[in-house]
Amino acid sequence: MANTATKSPWRNPSYLQSSFGIFMFFCSWGIWWSFFSRFLTDDVHGLGMSAAEQGSIYSINSLATLIIMFVYGIIQDQLGIKRKLVIFISAVAACVGPFVQFVYMPMLNAGGATRYAGVLIGSIVLSAGFMAGCSLFEAITERYSRHFGFEYGQSRAWGSFGYAVVALCAGFCFNINPLINFWIGSACGLGMLLVYAFWVPAEQKEELKKEADPNAAPTNPSFKEMVSVLKMPTLWVLIVFMLLTNTFYTVFDQQMFPNYYASLFPTTEMGNSTYGILNSFQVFLESAMMGVVPIIMKKIGVRNALLLGATVMFLRIGLCGVFHDPISVSIVKLFHSIEVPLFCLPAFRYFTLHFDTKLSATLYMVGFQIASQVGQVIFSTPLGALHDHMGDRPTFFTISAIVLAALIYGIFVIKKDDQDVGGDPFYTDKQLRQMEAAKA
Repeated sequence: MANTATKSPWRNPSYLQSSFGIFMFFCSWGIWWSFFSRFLTDDVHGLGMSAAEQGSIYSINSLATLIIMFVYGIIQDQLGIKRKLVIFISAVAACVGPFVQFVYMPMLNAGGATRYAGVLIGSIVLSAGFMAGCSLFEAITERYSRHFGFEYGQSRAWGSFGYAVVALCAGFCFNINPLINFWIGSACGLGMLLVYAFWVPAEQKEELKKEADPNAAPTNPSFKEMVSVLKMPTLWVLIVFMLLTNTFYTVFDQQMFPNYYASLFPTTEMGNSTYGILNSFQVFLESAMMGVVPIIMKKIGVRNALLLGATVMFLRIGLCGVFHDPISVSIVKLFHSIEVPLFCLPAFRYFTLHFDTKLSATLYMVGFQIASQVGQVIFSTPLGALHDHMGDRPTFFTISAIVLAALIYGIFVIKKDDQDVGGDPFYTDKQLRQMEAAKA
């Protein structure tokens, strides 16, 4: 493992490369993903689908993501720090603009069997390049942080910053032509491809040479070890928790909230533009919170940070059902900026704390991301249908109640930080002070 832990982040070339790479990925994804729901349902600028039809597309996308994500985790744990898979995903992302304009959108507009074929093809391409790709980029960035001595949260914050930058202009571009968003995504994808294909710091080259040495001790898990994660009861406990919480990042925040928020304004154009600005501001705050949450974890621990994330989600979704004016709903939306880091960062640390760190990519894919995708497959269509029949507020209260049930479940089943430590131990600031005092 490269000895760069004492370097300032700005003097650490692996931190700079990883941060710029994940920044470009989230730019490529966020410019169109933040308005994908509007693209599917908007009668003026989009395809004019119902909430149930939109829910079906999200379910199929999630099913494809579920499969591709598991494959990605297995492949990347075999590759270690090699970038072959990341370069492939970057190439797919660079093609999103022409794919949507010339293949995906025409097939969805055609109706009948052609539409179903388009939904299937789109689920594979969009999942391979973005939805499944997201967790892969997060996993490899976390792995680089451990190998090359930088803080994962600081690097991941650049991803949120990239999303915020493009979200600021996404609504305005959408009002002109939604296809512009996808083409900007392609341009950012090309930038990401260049970063991962050609920017290889010297310390990474050195580490790759060590891993290529036939006499070196194996650092990558075997296929049997990776498949064995599915037999871990402790992992399935966390999967259930994530299935009933993190699932709603897509089901609520991507599938329902943009349309609900736009409906609060006199015109959809005003709603689209305001949502883009709000979403950008929220993700700017999220980027800042990526640096704050590690400090919170040091104060309250990994387990409590995860439970705090679920508490924030319960309150945020429920309060969106309580309030129905743009100002109050906008304030509630900003709770999301603390919620996302409170799921993302403690989840990664939970896996490296309680499980073998060699399996971090597979565990993160299965226990965090795949669990969320299974939840989306289960909930997207029925909650979309419920929304069509009962409207916003009953649907939001239903989702909030599910999250509350998951929170209560998590209090009883999520492991404490000093329980069954199978990876890197975690100590709060208070525990570290006690350990220092005991030594003295």
